[in-house]
Amino acid sequence: MITMLREIIGLLSFLTILPLKTHISIPRIAKYTWLFPIMGAIIGLTGGIFATLLQLLGMPPIIIASLTYGFLIWFTGFHHLDGLIDMGDALMAHGSPEDKIKIMKDERIGTGGLSLFFIIAITTFTCLYSILPGQLLQMIIIGEVGAKMGLVSSCIISKPLNEGIGRHFIIEMDKKKFIASSILSFIIGFSLLKYQGMIGILASIIGGLFIGTVARKNFKYTTGDVLGASNEFNRMLTLIILVLGSR
Repeated sequence: MITMLREIIGLLSFLTILPLKTHISIPRIAKYTWLFPIMGAIIGLTGGIFATLLQLLGMPPIIIASLTYGFLIWFTGFHHLDGLIDMGDALMAHGSPEDKIKIMKDERIGTGGLSLFFIIAITTFTCLYSILPGQLLQMIIIGEVGAKMGLVSSCIISKPLNEGIGRHFIIEMDKKKFIASSILSFIIGFSLLKYQGMIGILASIIGGLFIGTVARKNFKYTTGDVLGASNEFNRMLTLIILVLGSR
């Protein structure tokens, strides 16, 4: 039980910048990939409290949205953002799947990566700005749960590369764990915003399948960068659905 708790704490440490000082290997924490939505809820709760404090300080909504988005990508160590940019560069490239994967691993940033980052970032920021004041905390939490559920959804239809961190999470995901993750996510969504929250979660599952399909078509395999891109894409997608549903 203590070992299991340390491994789950290790997963939270891996997904955030929290200095939890748990030296757990990636294969061991990857066993708990199905708990990603819970990790998303913790991240979202932290970001939601941050945004609420800004509200209480009387900050204008546009500044709250900007600082909250910055806080969320900082709190997760910019890891997923890096994957989004790398995938954007690879999608813009011509050539074989192997060539595109090489470009994805290249440390240089190209126009494709910058463009995809801009589209996702500005849309996410706009969604945060558009959230009604009374729903800020709930939507930020569901947005992060959706981000992680989208990542899990990408794993379930992906073929892992023989190298890289991402393969461990893909290997550990199966249908039973996917169903467990989905149930957890729907429970969180319903408890916070009833059916509106559940629809947001459903959108993230579909979005994750979409990213996984794009990866299979372009790269044959799914890398850690693709999973990171799925996280950022599905935060945005979940928030879009939530905001539209509140109007």
